[in-house]
Amino acid sequence: MIKTVVTGLLCAAAALTAGILIGHYGIDKSSDSAPSWVKDVSKDVDENLLEELLSQVDNNRIQENLRELSKTPHMATTVGDEQTVQLMLNRWRDPETGLDRVWREEYMVYLSFPDPDKPNKVTVVNASNAVLHTVREKEKAYTADQEDPAVVQSYAAYSPAGQVQGKLVYANYGSAYDYWLLNQTMNLKDTIAITKYGGTGRADKAINAAPYGISGVLVYTDPLDMNDGFMSDNNETYPHSWYMPPSGTERGAFSSIYGDPLTPYLAAKEKTYRIPEEKITGIPPIPIQPIGYEDAYTLICELGGGQAPVEWQGAFNCTYNVGGPGFRPSSAFNNSDVKLAVFNNGQLKNSSNVMGVIRGSVEPDRYVIYGNHRDSWVHGAIDPGSGTSVMLELTRVLGKALKQGKWRPRRSIIFASWGAEEFGLIGSSEYTEQYLTKLSERTVAYINVDVAVQGNASLQASGMPSLQNVIFKAAKQVKAPGMDSMSVYDKWIRYANRTSPVYGPIPSFGYLTGAGSDYAPFVHYLGITSLDISYTFDRTKTRSRIYPAYHTAYDTFDYSAKFIDPGFYIHQAVGKTAGSVLVRLADSLVLPLNCSDYAESLEDYLSVALLIYEDQLLAHNISMEPIKRAVANFRSAASNLDKVIRSSDLANETPLKVRKINDQLMLLDRAFLNPVGSPSKFRHVIWAPLEVTMNTFPGLSDTYVQAMSSGTPAAWSQVHLLVSVMSQAIDGAAQMLLDVI
Repeated sequence: MIKTVVTGLLCAAAALTAGILIGHYGIDKSSDSAPSWVKDVSKDVDENLLEELLSQVDNNRIQENLRELSKTPHMATTVGDEQTVQLMLNRWRDPETGLDRVWREEYMVYLSFPDPDKPNKVTVVNASNAVLHTVREKEKAYTADQEDPAVVQSYAAYSPAGQVQGKLVYANYGSAYDYWLLNQTMNLKDTIAITKYGGTGRADKAINAAPYGISGVLVYTDPLDMNDGFMSDNNETYPHSWYMPPSGTERGAFSSIYGDPLTPYLAAKEKTYRIPEEKITGIPPIPIQPIGYEDAYTLICELGGGQAPVEWQGAFNCTYNVGGPGFRPSSAFNNSDVKLAVFNNGQLKNSSNVMGVIRGSVEPDRYVIYGNHRDSWVHGAIDPGSGTSVMLELTRVLGKALKQGKWRPRRSIIFASWGAEEFGLIGSSEYTEQYLTKLSERTVAYINVDVAVQGNASLQASGMPSLQNVIFKAAKQVKAPGMDSMSVYDKWIRYANRTSPVYGPIPSFGYLTGAGSDYAPFVHYLGITSLDISYTFDRTKTRSRIYPAYHTAYDTFDYSAKFIDPGFYIHQAVGKTAGSVLVRLADSLVLPLNCSDYAESLEDYLSVALLIYEDQLLAHNISMEPIKRAVANFRSAASNLDKVIRSSDLANETPLKVRKINDQLMLLDRAFLNPVGSPSKFRHVIWAPLEVTMNTFPGLSDTYVQAMSSGTPAAWSQVHLLVSVMSQAIDGAAQMLLDVI
């Protein structure tokens, strides 16, 4: 018996030894023998390949892209717009450089147009209705392309039609406070107000005026605000420099909401339910019309009444009076009215997004979206052509690598050429409404490159704080145009910087608190981590709020090539920087999102809020302790997740652990969406648009100022409600970063 057992043990030991030897020497341990997915799931960004891809971004190709894109006016839904649709489709379907799949997304949307047979008119008329002055209806043409019949007259999209007249008054920027102050000294009923661009939203200039009985509004760009005071097209403004010439007039959508106005929260398909036109919100209730500053000069310098406040004065070489109402007695316009005739009309029009996809190899159900709108008010070389020309070059480079089998991203990349952005971010908004659930559950990040280049000084970028790390890394990787030893990052920190308690001096990275471009529906409606990238001018040397040809007929290829970026090297640098961010988000094993940077921003906001608001809130029995605890919890959770990521060898971990961490990072901003709903699509409680300029939580700033001005219990209740919503949202975001239950 013992002999049998010993023999069995010896045989078993021999068999085990043989198995080990066979396993050691007989099995090929090369990676080729493992299933292909084992290698794929652990792959990370290939820095050498990324450098090779970025080296192929060609400034000359970008230049030719822009020349083609801007050769004709292409306002949304026009013939020119359809030509750009076909251009995008053809490029993205190219057999050698195209994408995996390309298609159009069609929406039936409500847009506003002037009547080509009855142009909008502004005149000065006397008591006998004789015309003493007529405002220019079309901008002065300096080049042949500005004479194109497709150049739309300057108008305020979504202004109602109407013919009104009255005595003229000057109302500064047309803010609620400006009209209130003006109303202290005169009766504004049945007057016409003239206001400057800036200071408040376009539509607000008319919305704020209506309660005072004002009949209509004119709006112009003051040379002090855009041109640094320069006014002469003989030697100072375009075509001699980049400054807006005297007849230059800024078009725009005069709406304070975004998305199709008739289908809020619904994608605007042909059979979608539409609200009645009279139920549209956020648009002017009275006629409003933009004019050039040459005509504004004629009108304002003839006004009577008292002198406007010092801060209301502009660049004209006359005293800005507020109006009698009306013109001064010594004026040739004495006792005359301003007559405003607007013939705009609303139309349902078919608008297209052009979409293209590169399918991910490992996580095809995770999306990095890169987008820019396609439509423009006229030729749109800078807005949006600069961004689209860069996007086309990036898709060419990536598409070529894809077709040659050199590269396929880990995650899917969706490229989007949005339609009808200029009318209120319509293409991107309808897309997010149609695919709300899929995008909410699967989108890693959205990158927006709209006005890619509007100056030659430095990069500027805004986004969620978690993206600060990846844009800094990308900017360090790219050489600044014309600077052999300086990176884009180096120039950026030279022109705009701040001091971080963690990193020390770093470039200024902005927040997406507004709705200025197509990032808005991704940030404010879906809570998707987003980034907006542009190259800008030196803002310490000019008062211009944006490049001076903005939304005018002068935003042409020649304007860009001569005054903005000769040689298109800045476009190339933006393309490389944006491309680096895109590939890093698409290819990184662990998403390059830094939650501790988010915590720093929340702490900065909190410190300002406590300094400004805490005493008054306590006086109204509103405690800020919940926000303090929530921010502290967020910091703790962020630090813990950072530690987990740093201490783990994630390339050798189970793919499920990596996926779990990435989902925590991806879904973080969803936790900041307002759970109690909102009358608008601004649901992100941290980055909500702000009316009051304070460096703290925007929504809290606005409700606090409203409560302080009204003093009503209901207003303070709204402050209390918002504090509770924000506290819960921040704490919920902290919970997202903790380990799963």
